[in-house]
Amino acid sequence: MSAPGISIGLPVYNGERYLRVAVDSIFNQTLRDWELVICDNASTDGTEAICREYAARDPRVRYFRNPSNIGGSQNFRKVFELAKGRYFKWQAVDDYCAPEFLEQCRRVLESAPDTVLCTTKVNLIDKDGEIVEHYAERQDMPQGRARERMMARGQIDAMSNAVYGLMRAEVVKRTAVIGDYVGSDEVFLAEMSLYGRFAEVPEYLLFRRIHPGAYSWEVTPERFREFYAPSKKTGARFMSRAWRHLSGYLRAIGRAPLPVAERLWLFGYVLRMAWWQRAELAAEVIAAVRSQFRR
Repeated sequence: MSAPGISIGLPVYNGERYLRVAVDSIFNQTLRDWELVICDNASTDGTEAICREYAARDPRVRYFRNPSNIGGSQNFRKVFELAKGRYFKWQAVDDYCAPEFLEQCRRVLESAPDTVLCTTKVNLIDKDGEIVEHYAERQDMPQGRARERMMARGQIDAMSNAVYGLMRAEVVKRTAVIGDYVGSDEVFLAEMSLYGRFAEVPEYLLFRRIHPGAYSWEVTPERFREFYAPSKKTGARFMSRAWRHLSGYLRAIGRAPLPVAERLWLFGYVLRMAWWQRAELAAEVIAAVRSQFRR
């Protein structure tokens, strides 16, 4: 069987409540050339049965089940590693897409070779699917230079909605994808911006669910551990957000195919970020030292 045009990666853990809504939104797409890669993180609810039902129903659904919970971030990476399509999209189990989402985003990517990611405007919905907000902040980055896009990326979209857009898989492969630290989706999007422009379709075709069961509802050290490394104890490593982000930016700049002058400018920009965040960086060092002494 030939490779699909689009791969949708759905990492899931105990997602039976909204799983059918998410999967049905993919089945309802006007574009039919896709595969759905589901990676079940050893769910203990009815997730497995639902996934196997869809896989038996349509060969475009490929279901994988981890023998144990490997953490949400690693599961996000795994669905991408299993994908075969030219374009790739992550699908959160709590969210869903309007039928035109894939078709509209692919049309933009095919018409603009220098665009690496396309998404749409976002509706925020509650646990019952009612729209609570039309998310207004734009996610497009049409700037021509990598430095301009990376700077813009740091100033927009605190929810990182663009991570659920449609991307060029060949570009995603060149990045660190999603890391095992808090806010690694922000670093991933910044790295993607070094390779090309972001586009936003001006229609509300993506629906993100905000509810008490979502990871982002109440961010605590325990939730950090549960999402990033469930087999390890919570420690300072999960809280050192600023240091991990700066390190991620520097490595991303080092990997990207940039002119020397652009690379040097961006390295300088990250060093300036470190100076602006010096109080936060110092606080994380102190917290790490105290954590070591408490052991």
